Amino acid sequence: MTLIRFLKDWALPLAMLAGTVLYLPFAYIPSLDGLARYFDSIFDFIFPWFMFLILFVTFCKVDFAQMRPERWHLGIGTFQVVLSAALVGTILWCELSGDNLVLVESVLTCVIGPCAAAAAVVTEKLGGNLTSMTTYTFISNFLTAISVPICFPLINSDWSMGFFRSFVLILYKVCVVLVAPMALAYFVKHYAHRFHRLIISVKDLSFYLWACSLAIVTGTTVKHIFHADAALSFLLLLASAGLVLCIIQFVCGRAIGSKYGAAIDAGQALGQKNTAFAIWIAYTYLHPLSSVGPGCYILWQNIVNSIELWDKRRKEKRKAGSVTMNS
Repeated sequence: MTLIRFLKDWALPLAMLAGTVLYLPFAYIPSLDGLARYFDSIFDFIFPWFMFLILFVTFCKVDFAQMRPERWHLGIGTFQVVLSAALVGTILWCELSGDNLVLVESVLTCVIGPCAAAAAVVTEKLGGNLTSMTTYTFISNFLTAISVPICFPLINSDWSMGFFRSFVLILYKVCVVLVAPMALAYFVKHYAHRFHRLIISVKDLSFYLWACSLAIVTGTTVKHIFHADAALSFLLLLASAGLVLCIIQFVCGRAIGSKYGAAIDAGQALGQKNTAFAIWIAYTYLHPLSSVGPGCYILWQNIVNSIELWDKRRKEKRKAGSVTMNS
């Protein structure tokens, strides 16, 4: 029971460790290259289904009638837009190039990227408002769909995709990731009651599905870092910039949310990013090395999530101990 409790309490860091350890043999043993490519194709196939299942299970718990914009949504959305504009302005004003440009582009992708679809999973685990968080996830993705086609052509002279085409492409990816599992969850909740009760009866199912997908993402991230064509010192700089930004976004999110009694929700909304999407837009539209930033960011944000979950368990144990003593 102690081992099971340990695995449950530290699911996220253990998942990241598993992803890293499982990838390392493929990085150092050349004879495993063929097997690595085989597993790559498998993971590329199953990862979207993992995300679909995670969101479907999460959305089964959402009260759709209560989904509406809230005041903290405006504060977090404004922060994301203003910081993105400031970074683009820095690139243009200072006429950045080379490593300096890659560094700022790397940070930009972690800012302009939308709130992680799975952020609602951790928010619920921390005691936040699942419905409010789900609502902001849609708002954040729509903001990104508008911001990327506006900002990226300004800093990438090779941009050949028009605004409308970019908007539709990004919006399509958003719909596949968010709308499809939500539509299925809505149907199940209202028309398949027995199946719905079965799903929500499994405690923390979406959280442990997320932990499994995190192991896959971590392994992929480590692979990108190992194969990055850059000096180790510059890779460390990109990783450090991602860490600083991660802390800033979590702290600022909680500060904004605390004014509206939604510190947990807003902290996760601003700090936990859809890094898979950020890596995609970085690799597709900017310098490929800028994808290292969001690749490292996924490690930082899940370390922060692990610390937050540990702190919540610590406070709950302290509170339970206090109640026992008083009784």
